[in-house]
Amino acid sequence: MTNLPFAFFVGSESTDTLSLAVSMLIIFGSAKLLAELCERLNQPGIIGEILAGVLIGPSLFGWITPDEFTHTMASLGVLFLLFRVGLEVDAEELIKLGGTAVLVGTLGVAIPFAAGFTFYWVVGRSSIEAIFLGTALTATSVGITAQVLTARGLLNRKAARIVLGAAVVDDILALLLLGLVSSIATGTVHLVEIAVTTLLAVGFIVIVARWGSSAVARVAKGLGGKLQVGEAEFALSMVLLFALAALSEVIGVAAIIGAFLAGMAITKSVPHRVHDLADGVAELLVPFFLAEIGLQLKLSVFQDSRVMLLALLLIPVAVLSKLLGCGLGAIGHGRKTAFRVGSRNDSARRVLHGCRSGWSYLACAEGGHIRDDRFHGGRRSDDRAAFVEVVIPACAPRGTRRKGCGD
Repeated sequence: MTNLPFAFFVGSESTDTLSLAVSMLIIFGSAKLLAELCERLNQPGIIGEILAGVLIGPSLFGWITPDEFTHTMASLGVLFLLFRVGLEVDAEELIKLGGTAVLVGTLGVAIPFAAGFTFYWVVGRSSIEAIFLGTALTATSVGITAQVLTARGLLNRKAARIVLGAAVVDDILALLLLGLVSSIATGTVHLVEIAVTTLLAVGFIVIVARWGSSAVARVAKGLGGKLQVGEAEFALSMVLLFALAALSEVIGVAAIIGAFLAGMAITKSVPHRVHDLADGVAELLVPFFLAEIGLQLKLSVFQDSRVMLLALLLIPVAVLSKLLGCGLGAIGHGRKTAFRVGSRNDSARRVLHGCRSGWSYLACAEGGHIRDDRFHGGRRSDDRAAFVEVVIPACAPRGTRRKGCGD
């Protein structure tokens, strides 16, 4: 899992594989160290945690190689991140903004898709590549969005609630769109399957968001102080977290959506002790999620000048399309809120994060990792666009990097 500089940690064991403790030390320690450095430089700590993965990963120092362990820790990290965010969100308040969130999420998918398709079609690419690039630009990381909002203490803002709701809608629509595009690429469109998945996903989210809190409250009241295990409320919270995450995957949406809904459903039924414990677990695991983004980056694909040129041309397309799509969706709440939702979603990240998937696609396509014949079957790229996550926020307008004004 690492190279020779840390051989002394493992004694007589093979230097090809680090002990679990040392692996965690390197990943967690470097992530927090660079996060602290970024905060001192007046930049979001999330940049440092992603950059740490780039530095210790195969692209540079080669100390840590992404494997099943790093993937598992990252998956747990993003689950607890969204669970923690859910604990801070009032379901009723989120439902009130549901119409706006749906509109923002829908336009935040439709306009970037059209922009990405048009961009690649204009530069002379094939239709299937243009369709895939458009699909890539629709993606917004719920995990990254949630982490930035949490770190900046913005979860109680109206714009932030719209962003979270829209991110859930965005995630569902992007997954469905990817399934549709993959079906088109293979020549077989399963409309019934896509329709059923859509109905199940929407039904699941609406039911849990609307009635989850009351259902959990009744169960908690019925159990009362009957449970004898230590930290009983936290144990029940974990059961609900993993149950809804698993159910989300069965239905066809990301497990993190279930984690978010679990936190939102249980927040009014548990003591503050559960919040504190969840925060502690998240603080341990979230750096692994962010560092793993950097670990997946392969800088070698950017050695091709065509990749860099196309990516630099794509960045303004991605940013402006997200700005327009998300901003128009929130225009009913005033231009100030619309600008926050569109340009930064009160954090500068959601708009700019749209570049992530597009950059990843460009790197893979130009680097030879994606071709028309290899797109069939919906092959997912392993080349994550962490580079954009690290560089683009530094280019954001100054006012978007720090806490915004009240609603």
